[in-house]
Parts: sequence; C-alpha cells; structure tokens
Amino acid sequence: MACRGILDCIVEPRNASLLILAAAVAAIGGVWAYESLGYLPCELCYKERVPYYAAFALAPLAAFAAQTGRDRLARGAFLLMALLFAGNAILSIYHSGVEWKIFAGPSDCSGPMTTAPSVADFMKELKTTRVVRCDEPNLWIFGLTLANWNVAISVALAWLAFVAVRRGDYR
Repeated sequence: MACRGILDCIVEPRNASLLILAAAVAAIGGVWAYESLGYLPCELCYKERVPYYAAFALAPLAAFAAQTGRDRLARGAFLLMALLFAGNAILSIYHSGVEWKIFAGPSDCSGPMTTAPSVADFMKELKTTRVVRCDEPNLWIFGLTLANWNVAISVALAWLAFVAVRRGDYR
C-alpha cells in the first residue's frame, strides 16, 4: 500500500517497527555513553530500560511478521511493545515526581539509609556500596531530566506501536 503522507509512512507497520528499534538502540546507546562518562543510574532508571531492551527482540519480530503477512504475530508484538512503553511512561511520570519531590521514592534509592551495627561494618559498607538516589537527578537537558524525557519518548513509542496494531495492512 502506498503512503499518502509522511505520517502514513511512519505508522506503516514495517517502518514503525524499524523506528521503534532505532529509538531503542539510540536510547540504550545514550545511557551507556552517559554511564561511560561516570554517571551511574538509579534503581528506577534501570527499570525504565526494560521496554527498550524488549524492543530489541519485539521490533524485529514485528517487522518480520508484518513483512511475511503474519498479522496476529505482528499485532501481538506491537501490542506488547505498546503496553510496555505505556507502562514505562507511567513509571517515568512517577520517577519525575520523585525527582521533583512530589512523590516519595522507593526506599532503596531515596529513603533513609540504615545504620550498620558497628563502625567497622559501616566502613566496610562504604567501600562496597554506592547508592544512587532516585530523587536527585544529575543531568538536565534543556531543563528536563532523563526521566522527564523518557515520559515523552515512551508516550511517542507507545502511540506508534498502538497505531501499528490498528493498521491492519501488514503486507
């Protein structure tokens, strides 16, 4: 089926799957580059990566299924990606709220530190434990944190995957 415009071409299932895959590769590549500069992610940041890693497998599967006319498989892969990215947007909204001190964060990355039973134990923990706080972002890009940007990116990818589910012209 011929594209009637640029948006029509973008949401065409094969193109949508390749765009989702490219976004996932760029996002994970970006966070790895970020880490190579010495910035460590918090626990919520790690959880927000899951849909991107899942897209490494699901997007090529959706592209292959769409190309070969396996409509149910393509729709299933797109639906799973849509749900994962929609859930990720919600998690990123929560993370953004934690950063802005609107919500309390998880105790393992923004709660109080527990005390060690002795000074020796405390010194040992200091050498082996590095807690990255979820409520203290260490990078802002154009006035937004990475969690804030992840809301927008996840919403866009969820929308793209949902539109691909509804398309139906998989050949």
